[in-house]
Amino acid sequence: MQLGLVGLGKMGFNMRDRLRAHDHEVIGYDPRPEVTDVDSLAALAGALQAPRVVWVMVPSGTVTRETITELATVLDEGDLVIDGGNSRFTEDKIHADLLAEHGIGFLDCGVSGGIWGLENGYGLMVGGSDENVARVMPIFDALRPEGERADGFVHAGPVGAGHYSKMIHNGIEYGLMHAYAEGFELLEAEDLVTDVHGVLRAWTKGTVVRSWLLDLLVKALDEDPNFAEISGYTEDSGEGRWTVEEAINHAVPAPVISAALFARFASRQSDSPAMKAVSALRNQFGGHAVQRVSESG
Repeated sequence: MQLGLVGLGKMGFNMRDRLRAHDHEVIGYDPRPEVTDVDSLAALAGALQAPRVVWVMVPSGTVTRETITELATVLDEGDLVIDGGNSRFTEDKIHADLLAEHGIGFLDCGVSGGIWGLENGYGLMVGGSDENVARVMPIFDALRPEGERADGFVHAGPVGAGHYSKMIHNGIEYGLMHAYAEGFELLEAEDLVTDVHGVLRAWTKGTVVRSWLLDLLVKALDEDPNFAEISGYTEDSGEGRWTVEEAINHAVPAPVISAALFARFASRQSDSPAMKAVSALRNQFGGHAVQRVSESG
């Protein structure tokens, strides 16, 4: 099957390779000349045979909106656009309606797998019509992991369902990662445990907390024992925030995901105003010692 792929970053580049390895013809576009196959979206449309399928794999927000808006002008009736980035689900109907004005179909696809997807396959969560999903199933089958389709692919519902599912997936990921991180810090804090790395590695087989994330934590410690070369500053890509907002909207208690999100915010404060206030209050009501800035360096 022939596919146009917009965005050849860390995931898009590997997706192109995986699809080509499964005998699909992929024509990619990226602003970087060293990785692109064509020099513009118009050239991409011209290189594809109608009816075209174009997969968009660019950062969420403005870049995605601009890309889909331009695709609406260079594609034709009967073509299909798939947004495989981490767009917010509320954007999907807007994009679908815009493309529908030109007779162009739309699917939203949450994609999980990161840089390991080339080898292991990608978990796919798709939103859109049955007809459009069936049309590109050969592409989905090539990208997903080997084995039963249902173990790595789901048609989650209508437009928006794919990105909503991926948003919740990433919210869960926040909580899981932070639980492992807290466990690591507790092990490090106890003098009785003399082989923290070994404990974590021992958990990777047979235990109820084994997972791919735990495997990656052990791998990270193999590469950088005690994380001596890495800062604790942690960004968030948006999905965790959106998950917490949805928990509020639906009155669903989500204390673990919320705490993990706020922990990331705390990681960016080298000198937290909130903790300054806590320290000052402890000093005021209890006379507890306060460490002065001059004493901390």
